[in-house]
Amino acid sequence: MKIVVTGSIATDHLMHFKGRFAEQLLPDQLHQVSLSFLVDKLVIRRGGVAANMAYGMGVLGEHPTLLGAVGPDFDDYRKWLQEHGVDCESVQVFDHLHTARFNCTTDDDMAQIASFYTGAMAEGRNISLQPTVDRLGGIDLLIVGAHDPEGMLRNTSEATKLGIARAADFSQQIALMDGEQIRTLTDGAAYLLSNDYEKNLLESKSGWSDADVLDHVGIRVTTLGERGVEITGKDIERVYVPIAREVRKVDPTGVGDGFRAGFFAGLSWGLSLERSAQVGSMLATLVIETDGPQEYALDRADFIKRLGEAYGDDAAAEVTTHLS
Repeated sequence: MKIVVTGSIATDHLMHFKGRFAEQLLPDQLHQVSLSFLVDKLVIRRGGVAANMAYGMGVLGEHPTLLGAVGPDFDDYRKWLQEHGVDCESVQVFDHLHTARFNCTTDDDMAQIASFYTGAMAEGRNISLQPTVDRLGGIDLLIVGAHDPEGMLRNTSEATKLGIARAADFSQQIALMDGEQIRTLTDGAAYLLSNDYEKNLLESKSGWSDADVLDHVGIRVTTLGERGVEITGKDIERVYVPIAREVRKVDPTGVGDGFRAGFFAGLSWGLSLERSAQVGSMLATLVIETDGPQEYALDRADFIKRLGEAYGDDAAAEVTTHLS
């Protein structure tokens, strides 16, 4: 399957606060909140939702194409992604801007407070999908990940005109968009992905109920944190997949991207929705066990072993035939 991934490409500045954010927030003073958290750790990692997804698919043996905007500081990051199977020929460099920055602090409860500098990502609205389609001789799926809202609308419009199936995955950008934009990005998507909070926010801002949403998309995938993932659709039986238990929790940044990478890799292999979600959940577990969204390495034998422990021998046997 030829998969093109759009979305943010960023550098992550990840920090840890030794404590709980919830204990620092006074409910009756939120209108004038002014806080500074002393952090005890800082790591700088490669990130961005599109790059994280592409990396994950790459380590699973797929060869996704990354489409997005970066600054002139992208050279080393480009080499890293290429070494892990990602086609970066469609990544465009804008010399006057830095690659986007994600600044995130995580507390002892795995709660996060983050800010995002768009940088070159704002140029996503000026990148056309057509040259990539021409270069690849057509594509099978476009994943519209979170980046510049106007760019996401352009991705969606071009995919619709070209008859390309798409996955709508606008996650954190829901907060910036109005109901009309959300409905436009959702309508006609083959897959709609969000976490449970984003699911509720999407419905609130769009004015659509869950049933309404299912009238406009093919498959709806909702990640539920420690409760697993739910997959629904008008013409399918509900699918529920629990998480693959981690051996340790280090940092949750990029866990959802890891799930998406495994899920779409599984679909590319021709696996069922349930089996694909199991692959995604296992990859997401590797992410939370490492410090940064692309710092995990995939040991094939260990991945298959843990997949079997979580989901059974049939799952391990079926995935073994596809995992390179």
